[in-house]
Order: sequence, then structure tokens, then C-alpha cells
Amino acid sequence: MSTLLEVKNLNMHFPIRGGLLKRKVGNVYAVNDVSFQLEAGETFGVVGESGCGKSTLGRTIVRLYDPTSGTVNFNGVDIASFKKKELKDFRRQIQMIFQDPYASLNPRMTIASILEEPFSLHGIGNSTERKAKVKELMALVGLRVTDINKFPHEFSGGQRQRIGIARALALNPSLIVCDEAVSALDVSIQAQILNLLIELQRKLKLTYIFISHDLNVVRYISDRVAVMYLGRVMELAKSDEIYRQPAHPYTKALMAAAPVPDPRKTAITAMLEGDVPSPSRPPSGCPFHTRCPFAQGRCRSELPLPRPFRGDSAHLVACHFAEELMKEAIH
Repeated sequence: MSTLLEVKNLNMHFPIRGGLLKRKVGNVYAVNDVSFQLEAGETFGVVGESGCGKSTLGRTIVRLYDPTSGTVNFNGVDIASFKKKELKDFRRQIQMIFQDPYASLNPRMTIASILEEPFSLHGIGNSTERKAKVKELMALVGLRVTDINKFPHEFSGGQRQRIGIARALALNPSLIVCDEAVSALDVSIQAQILNLLIELQRKLKLTYIFISHDLNVVRYISDRVAVMYLGRVMELAKSDEIYRQPAHPYTKALMAAAPVPDPRKTAITAMLEGDVPSPSRPPSGCPFHTRCPFAQGRCRSELPLPRPFRGDSAHLVACHFAEELMKEAIH
């Protein structure tokens, strides 16, 4: 596999303004020093609590936001360097599926108009060719071609998300960022959409960044998983590895908090106490130390950077004492 996307030391900070003159009085530190590589054909999961910065990370990668610092290299080129024409071409290569399948669709446009719009904006095909392509997209995502003249409110939530997927596929992208793409759907519909995404990935050779707060959903679809907290990556590893042997206390706490879908099994007592600190006033040292039951003095003063866990370069953990905690858990 070849590297499609490389994120290096990415930061996205939003200014806080106050007073009559709206002067800058601080920052919201939404994404902090995030780095990872994404291979072509891979599904890279990003998981964490609400407000951890995962959606901001996705929007910065597709350049809906211009990053504060750091780089996002797509096919070896920094997307921050793109001018208007280059950025328009870049939009054809990377698309996004949004969380709310209704809010992401224009309620005044028919489905035919919504799906035809990307072709019009990029000057692709004539009217007849565009209409034919719209019908192909509808069939591709499992919707009836006869429904193309309906409006978004005439569809169910799952059907609307299929329309959102069809729109993302219109320009034949190589990378799709799925931002909580199934969180607004019923569980049975979630499974259908996830299976559709997997089928489309296999058929069209797509690469995904899959953002979610649901650990089970991320585990089902992802090859590798990054766990985020307060804008930072706490742990990154292959999906099976991170669920079989989580190394960071935050990852373990997330798994303990996840509901157990088996009445014969007893849920693990929650490990997290207190609230997530404000991203405008992050704590010193490890961002998780204010809620970590294993925090020590070093955690309060020294920021742990992602490093190989037990010498495994494919399993990164941002914790000073991950190996010691693992030994204690075994004994």
C-alpha cells in the first residue's frame, strides 16, 4: 500500500474574542499536535468523547478550516499550499459525509438536483450525461431511481444518509471523511450503512477516515484506531490490538463505559470521574491527568508524547506509565 495522506504536528486553534473591540483574549485548543499516516485503501478510525476535537480534525483535513500550524500532505503535497484552482481539484479527491443526513441536504432541492450539483460545479458532462450519472449513483447506494425527483423530507434518515453518501461519491474521490456518519441513525440502520460503506470501499477502492464516539462502530469498520482526548491522540494502534490490549488509561476507561450487549456479562465499573476540562484552558502536563486514577506527579508537569508501546512502532501511546500499568493489571 502507498501513503495517501500524512498529517504532521497538526494544530487547529480557534481565537476567543471579547470586549467592545472584540480583541483576542484566548484560544480554543481544538486539535493539538496530531500526527498520523493513512494508507490507500485503509479505514482509519478516530474515536473519543464529544468535544475531543475529532470532528475538527476531519474538517481541517478536508480544508474546511485552515490549520493554525502543521501540515496535511495529500499524495505528497501540502494542501495548505493549494490556490483556488488547485483547491477545487483537491475537492474532487477528498469528500465528506456529515453527521446529520437532513441538515446536510438542501430542503429546497430535489435529490436529482442535489446529486447533479457536483458535476455542474466542476463542469463535468452535459445535461444528459449528468442525469445518467445521478441514476447510477442512486442505484449504487441502494435507492430507487424513480425517487430522484423527491425532496429530502420525503426520505427516512437512513435513506437520506445514503443520499449523502451518493453525493460524496459523485466525483470519484479517493478519500472520504465520515464524520459521525451513523450516529443519528437507529442501530439496525447503522448496520446497513456500515455494510454499504464497506461494500463501496471494496468496489471503488476507497480510503476512509471514520470519526465516531461509538467504540463498537469504530471497531467494526476500522483497520487502525486513534483515540483522542482534548485535541490530542492518546493511543493509536491496529483495531484488533487496541481492543484486545488497550494501553492508555483513557482508552481503558472508554471501553469500561461502553454498554455491554450481553445480559449475562456484568458491565465494568466506570473508571472516569469528573468532567472534561475546557479546551480553552487545558491542564498542564498530561491532558488526562485530572481524571486519571493512576496520575502521578510527573503526569501533572510533563506532557507525554505518543511513543511505541513495548517497542511496537505500530502501537503508539501517550502515557508515561503505560507499561507499568499493564504489568499491575496482569498481576
